[in-house]
Amino acid sequence: MFRRYLIKRILNGIFIYVVLIFLYSLLFNTTNEKTMKDQIEESIRVEASKLKNFTSDQVQKHILERRAFKYRIYHLDRPFFERVIWRTIDTLVFRFGNSTNILSARGDREVLRIVLEVMPRTILLFTTGILFEVGLGIWLGLKMAQKAGGPLDRTTSVMTMIVEGMPTWWLGMLMIMLFAYLVPIFPSGGMHRLPPPHGVLRIVDLLYHMALPLITLVFINTWAVAFLTRNIVLGILQEDYIMAARARGLPERRVLFGHTMRTAAPPITTIALLSLLASVFGNIVFEGIYSWPGMGNLYWVAVQRNDLPVLMGLLSVTTGLYVAGLVALDLIYGLLDPRIKVGGRA
Repeated sequence: MFRRYLIKRILNGIFIYVVLIFLYSLLFNTTNEKTMKDQIEESIRVEASKLKNFTSDQVQKHILERRAFKYRIYHLDRPFFERVIWRTIDTLVFRFGNSTNILSARGDREVLRIVLEVMPRTILLFTTGILFEVGLGIWLGLKMAQKAGGPLDRTTSVMTMIVEGMPTWWLGMLMIMLFAYLVPIFPSGGMHRLPPPHGVLRIVDLLYHMALPLITLVFINTWAVAFLTRNIVLGILQEDYIMAARARGLPERRVLFGHTMRTAAPPITTIALLSLLASVFGNIVFEGIYSWPGMGNLYWVAVQRNDLPVLMGLLSVTTGLYVAGLVALDLIYGLLDPRIKVGGRA
């Protein structure tokens, strides 16, 4: 049963990803082709400048031949719909081509290298933040649900409303002003000091620069996770089987973690995994405030410089990760929640 459910969900995920990439290719086809033609013309001009012993007619003939050859390679001489299909296939196999003007740290213009270079930085900051947020949020939510209406519950509910109403960029700038200037404990941004240290000191310097944005992320997001967990657990604590477990004299810890959390696992897993997926994409405003060179920052630079190949690379990679995460979440639901009938008929 579960194998059929597994195959069906994976195939659905692949189909959705292909459709989304096709739509991206269709929407950006005109601009993408203009960028490719500009790159082709630039490479042809470089080749022509090296033809020293050729006459002007020979140079012109060479240019026309090379242009026709490159147009044929990149399918620019084909009908519109066929060109879109080829763009879609290239994107699906991660052939993004070269960037217009953005370079990697090593000076490469290959889009895939540029994207893979910044992705670990975003994962390091935001995924670490998610782990702290989910852990603290679940613990705090359980404590709130145990004593609903108590001082902790009321205080946390008020803090959730206050923090959720604050703009992220404003809170980030406030944290920089407080802890980087008024009380200079942390640096104001970046990943390393200049010049960066080497060896173990490089790791220490990275953690030191990561501390302030990490604290800001955890402070912003923990309250919402706690409030959601509190509401989920509070409803479960009113169920008959929980009251029966308490009436049998089971320890409160066993009731909470052995019965309540087992039922609350699917929605809490959804919260955690969706937050984790969102963390992979980075945050344009947050990374800009802290000068963190991740995927969000790369999005902003690519938009500013109109570097469409990099944008397409970022969109396809992040979309693929998100769709894969949703498929994984669906499968986890099928394993965690026995009420979901997988692969069979009702």
